[in-house]
Amino acid sequence: MKDRIRVTLAQLDPVVGDLEGNAAKARAAWEEGRAAGADLVALPEMFVAGYQTQDLVLRPAFQAHAQTTIERLATDCADGPALAIGGPRREGALLHNGYWILAGGRVRDVVLKHELPNFKVFDEKRLFAPGPLRGPASVKGVRVGFPVCEDAWHPDVAETLAETGAEMLLVPNGSPYFRDKHDVRLAHMVARTVETGLPLIYLNMAGGQDDQFFDGASFVLNPGGAIAHLLPFGEEAVRHVDLARTPDGWRAEPGEVTPQPGEWEADYRVMVEATRGYFRKTGFSKALLGLSGGIDSALVATIAADALGPGNVRGVMLPSRYTSAHSLEDAADCARRLGIALDTLPIGGPVEAVHDVLAEQFSGTEPGIAEENLQSRLRGLLLMALSNKTGEMLLTTGNKSEVAVGYATIYGDMSGGWNPIKDLYKMRVFETCRWRNREHRDWMLAPPGEVVPPRVISKAPSAELAADQRDEDSLPPYPVLDAILERLVDGDRSVADCVADGFDAETVRKVERLVYLSEYKRFQSAPGPRLTGRAFWLDRRYPIVNGWRDPTGGA
Repeated sequence: MKDRIRVTLAQLDPVVGDLEGNAAKARAAWEEGRAAGADLVALPEMFVAGYQTQDLVLRPAFQAHAQTTIERLATDCADGPALAIGGPRREGALLHNGYWILAGGRVRDVVLKHELPNFKVFDEKRLFAPGPLRGPASVKGVRVGFPVCEDAWHPDVAETLAETGAEMLLVPNGSPYFRDKHDVRLAHMVARTVETGLPLIYLNMAGGQDDQFFDGASFVLNPGGAIAHLLPFGEEAVRHVDLARTPDGWRAEPGEVTPQPGEWEADYRVMVEATRGYFRKTGFSKALLGLSGGIDSALVATIAADALGPGNVRGVMLPSRYTSAHSLEDAADCARRLGIALDTLPIGGPVEAVHDVLAEQFSGTEPGIAEENLQSRLRGLLLMALSNKTGEMLLTTGNKSEVAVGYATIYGDMSGGWNPIKDLYKMRVFETCRWRNREHRDWMLAPPGEVVPPRVISKAPSAELAADQRDEDSLPPYPVLDAILERLVDGDRSVADCVADGFDAETVRKVERLVYLSEYKRFQSAPGPRLTGRAFWLDRRYPIVNGWRDPTGGA
């Protein structure tokens, strides 16, 4: 009877669709585990394919390629520890989310995910068939239960494993970040250890995939919920975990418990690491953005510089007749503090030329939003031209408040391939800038200190598309707007709920109307990192054409 087992946890970052590259990372982790005397090397859910695959996994050729890749891994990793790795598994007409156990040069077992999440960002019932409830798998003579991700959030799966002889639980995950998610995960997994009396290893993926960021922070719990190991947040890590048989059952020996970041640092790191990963995985190395002298573009420039390095970021100031002197000064000051390049392309001449072209068509009308948006669209045109010519990815800079109510110009300042602050409300933009000015970490590539000029934080926000323009001329004050949006968008609350909380009914209805009318803009907007459990895109899917308005809340 085996009394000790060493498990190597590979909290790694796959690339969706890069089967060979992901297998190479798994092989390297297996070799590291073998050198450390591991009995089992474990990788996260769907690691070979990457996660989430969306409809890519439905392609028969992709399924076949994934299976042959896993079988080749089994052959390559024959002489040493067992290897556990996630990947698609087809059985007859059914496709499953599988967790493959490889040992001795062959596939020894495949655990099929039973509980398929179909909420928020997850569509697994669309892609996979559920596997059966089953007992543990044997790994080097130890009976290990493998509840795959969502399985561990349901008591019946863990209870079945315990009742059928599991001696420990290893949970492979692709669990994406949202604010305070770590505490939610930990509470559920502690419950499983209390219910089963078994130690539990929670192994999460690290790295970004499109809008989702997998924050790692894997952990090992002993029965009752005591933490024996806690891996780093937001980065790849390999950790060797020792478990021993005791008179009371298997227990994990204490190891390193890595401190986890607070809320503001966690959000900021996700924005930085998601940006870094998105560039790397899409083949870009340099970023471009319109640096206006305002707070949103200053924060985006800071995130980009922290993610890519200041030498790989270029700001462009595109002043018009309405651009204030302090905006020019603040853009230059921000670029200097960050150490990024800054170019200036005045758009006064092009704006006048377009006005001349449109003069006959616009004759007899009052100047208004169309003329204002010409400036934004010319900026978008010039920035996209620079992006095309240089190969720099254009970053867009709209915060969640603006994205929610459509306070952005489609084909103008919404132009770009990535938006680092898409899920960050305006008031959080202010506080994030203050936090970054106070704090610096070794994963930040830009300089420490006040990289966002204080005046950028303190001045009133303005799009500067008309004389003496302020955002609050068109919108409620941002503290009010954000509080209403948090209720309507993040909380799915009614107009009546908002009014009951003290908000003016007419203001709430205006905000609700803007949110619904702006759906078509969001449908065409750049992706950005998900920070909340109600981010625009997969978390919240609304029709573009929508005639319904909430009838509650009074006139």
